Amino acid sequence: MCAPSVKPVLLALAIVVGLFVQGTKVHAGKLETTVLAGGCFWCVESDFESVKGITKVVSGYSGGSSADASYKKVSKGGTGHYEVVQITYNPSKVSYDEILRLFLRSVDPTDAGGQFCDRGNSYRTAIFVSNDAERAAAEAAIATAQADLGRKIVTPIKASTPFYKAEDYHQDYYKGKKIVVTRRGPKSQASAYKYYRAACGRDARVQALWGDMAPFVGH
Repeated sequence: MCAPSVKPVLLALAIVVGLFVQGTKVHAGKLETTVLAGGCFWCVESDFESVKGITKVVSGYSGGSSADASYKKVSKGGTGHYEVVQITYNPSKVSYDEILRLFLRSVDPTDAGGQFCDRGNSYRTAIFVSNDAERAAAEAAIATAQADLGRKIVTPIKASTPFYKAEDYHQDYYKGKKIVVTRRGPKSQASAYKYYRAACGRDARVQALWGDMAPFVGH
């Protein structure tokens, strides 16, 4: 007597599963990406991985004209690439405008020659945009930041170019446990990163520029 009721139950179960899968796909489809250059990508990755709504930050290279990029090639110069991070985020939790606001106040956007102790083209700041809406948002963010800072911002807005993921050892460097040799002897990557960030003067310069508006100082 129970057999005839099995099909309706299975059908209902299939519908529920289908709706769940569809909802998952829709949710995943809402994720968006942006690429930013803010000097050493270790530091930018460390900063933005702490932001709620950002699901992934990948260090890499972008903005160059060559068909490939690696740390050796980019650091040598001549490729035109910047050290960048590719940020994947959920716009229902953190807006593109907010990401730009945080970014501009976490760097020295008045410096056209690099960032902090890192000098050269690959360490310059830049905002890479994929469409007119992003360009307009970037222009507005820079205008607001310039008014807040009271100084000219030289961070350019550039059209998106291919993104090349950096070598594996660069990813999440700031929390790595691998032992590396530094000027102060062997240290874990995490310890070496903290020393580098402090010695490079990143937080000190950002604090001096932005004061209470600096979002990641001491991070």
